[in-house]
Amino acid sequence: MASFKKWPSFLMVFLFAHFAQYCCNRLEDDGCNYSGNSQHRCIPKVNYRHKEKEVLDQILGPGSYDARIRPSGVNGTGDSPCIVFVNMLVRSISRIDDYKMEYSVQLTFREQWMDERLKFNDYNGKMKYLTLTEASRVWMPDLFFSNEKEGHFHNIIMPNVYIRIFPNGLVLYSIRISLTLSCPMNLKLYPLDRQTCSLRMVSYGWTTDDLVFLWKEGDPVQVVKNLHLPRFTLEKFLTDYCNSKTNTGEYSCLKVDLLFKREFSYYLIQIYIPCCMLVIVSWVSFWLDQSAVPARVSLGVTTLLTMATQTSGINASLPPVSYTKAIDVWTGVCLTFVFGALLEFALVNYASRSDTHRDDMSKKCDLERTVSMDVGDYEDGPNSFNMKPLMRPELMMSRDKMSQIIH
Repeated sequence: MASFKKWPSFLMVFLFAHFAQYCCNRLEDDGCNYSGNSQHRCIPKVNYRHKEKEVLDQILGPGSYDARIRPSGVNGTGDSPCIVFVNMLVRSISRIDDYKMEYSVQLTFREQWMDERLKFNDYNGKMKYLTLTEASRVWMPDLFFSNEKEGHFHNIIMPNVYIRIFPNGLVLYSIRISLTLSCPMNLKLYPLDRQTCSLRMVSYGWTTDDLVFLWKEGDPVQVVKNLHLPRFTLEKFLTDYCNSKTNTGEYSCLKVDLLFKREFSYYLIQIYIPCCMLVIVSWVSFWLDQSAVPARVSLGVTTLLTMATQTSGINASLPPVSYTKAIDVWTGVCLTFVFGALLEFALVNYASRSDTHRDDMSKKCDLERTVSMDVGDYEDGPNSFNMKPLMRPELMMSRDKMSQIIH
């Protein structure tokens, strides 16, 4: 009987345990986690996406953050300048224009700086960083590209820009941009030259007392592996500092020097081989007979005009400069050879006609001397009376030949 009386108590404990398990399961479905400790507590789940909104409202609220004021310096007092670390990825270099002396490049540009006003609780590493797409909500360095001609942002499908705020107050700004930058070139060795094109980044309004740009340690400038340039090869790139001083103060400046080597194969096919062929074709006239005047004149004039057109076409793709380029020397020498071939024909033709004229004059003089001797014999000879009818026809024939030569 005693054991039978214990059954209700066991049944009550069993039912209570199942009821407790059922409650915890329901709480888990409603956003609670079951804790396997001795107290059998249910801990509610945390939606950290909702927490991000709370953190953003807390650190970027109207009364807690002012984007018009720059962050404090390293020591946190505001006396030292704000340090901004810069790095970039060169995605493509689409065009290098010799005539306009400019080049087009697409970059992923990044900046990093500390802003202690943006520190927040990371909830034991659950919230690694916050992401913003509106750059106007936080303070931004006033960096600009000093040698920029034109540029634009990329907004397809969404604006290619973001800001990441880390729990320690570190701010990362990243944006994809396309720029057309000026690149002064020295074309004295064209097309065997190497050009250095720079990318300069300067603070517009903050002096070095308030803002300093530094290259990020490691690889501050990266280039995609499949970079392909028309008519050029990127040999190397160098990073440097270029602080500028003006009447309003000293401004922090960074620069990247891109060293390009011009591909010679393109110009070998387009310029050098055609010029050599034109010179050789003009020399073919040396093997033509000097009496073939139409053939030699047409060949010389045609090659001369073609060479002149080739030269003007080369100069049309280059800016007008005050110095002599290497390509000018080449085309000038080729043009001289072609013109020399035409001039050689003119000299040979003139010398040939002079020799012919000299021979004709010599023959004329000899004939006149012969005729004069025959006339003297006719007038002074002893048998002049008897020979007169015989000598007169010969004399007339000699005079006719002389008149034909003269005319």
